Amino acid sequence: MYSDFAYVYDLLTKDVDYSKMADYIESLFSEYMAEKPKLLLDLACGTGSLTLELAKRGYDMIGIDASEDMLNCAVEKSGEAQVFPLWVCQDMRNFELYGTVDAILCTLDSLNYITDYGELKLVFSLVRNYLNPGGLFIFDMNTPYKLESILGNNFFYEIGEDIAYIWQNTYDRDTRICSFDLTLFVKESGDLYKRFEEEQQQKAWNFEEVKSALQEAGLKLMGIFDEYTKNPPRENSERCFFVATR
Repeated sequence: MYSDFAYVYDLLTKDVDYSKMADYIESLFSEYMAEKPKLLLDLACGTGSLTLELAKRGYDMIGIDASEDMLNCAVEKSGEAQVFPLWVCQDMRNFELYGTVDAILCTLDSLNYITDYGELKLVFSLVRNYLNPGGLFIFDMNTPYKLESILGNNFFYEIGEDIAYIWQNTYDRDTRICSFDLTLFVKESGDLYKRFEEEQQQKAWNFEEVKSALQEAGLKLMGIFDEYTKNPPRENSERCFFVATR
């Protein structure tokens, strides 16, 4: 996952408001932490957009991602922004740090890509291991409603100025896994487009499974919220934020 796709990731996520996301995360810091955190880990940071947004706000940042290509993009953007987080190429299922951090983030449904309960619990255990007492773990997930009813067995396409894509999904009710098959055409110059193909899978974790995995890993769930709010999830919520502490 995420080889050539890394270089078109920012085009596909161009509508994500990272400033709004950072504002929301900071509001959770204010509500749930006694002191403002200093050192943050952005787990599965991708091309580093959120990492860099928070670095600009004065936080010491570590960005971890399993894709070297994603991190190459992050390093390039880091130079342009003139903020310099520590970038580390590691899989979140076995990441290691030299010490603990004040808060850990994992956003843009990265944890949905963990499709095995044991591996989900392992990630949470590693988070607990590297989180300072009283520190926060903030993450989001696509909801079962979104994966089954919105993405589901559906077909999407978009034709833009620089990129076009065809996105075919298949949802398995037994495994609760949604498989994505993407074909992308990215403009290189003139009428020349480069074709990329990408296959991904996401698991529709329900809230009880997430709560259990957190508890078994030694983390305390503080709240589950509808995206960018402090409100409880609705039946048709598509993305939810989870806040846990050690």
